Amino acid sequence: MITLQIEHQVRDIGMWRRAFDSDPLNRAASGVRSYRISRPLDQEDYVMLEMDFDTQAAAVDFLGRLQNDTWKTGVTAPALVGEPSTRIIETVAIEKVPQDILGV
Repeated sequence: MITLQIEHQVRDIGMWRRAFDSDPLNRAASGVRSYRISRPLDQEDYVMLEMDFDTQAAAVDFLGRLQNDTWKTGVTAPALVGEPSTRIIETVAIEKVPQDILGV
């Protein structure tokens, strides 16, 4: 699995979430299979987003469209503070920790 990780400061989490939920790039049609939204417990104006893709090409294309079409001039532009930090990563393993060993 290929994941596009995005982190950025936002002016207001509600404003950012409304812009995100409007889905200006049509995530499903762009190859996004799932996503996770997180933020640090002590920083309400910061968003961490992970979007999963089947291929690196789809993630690269989506990132390019975010950078050129959405972050600079699109609906999410007013919600962002500064430049988002991004990286594309590949999952190499997912393991579950057996809980019975810990006595849980």
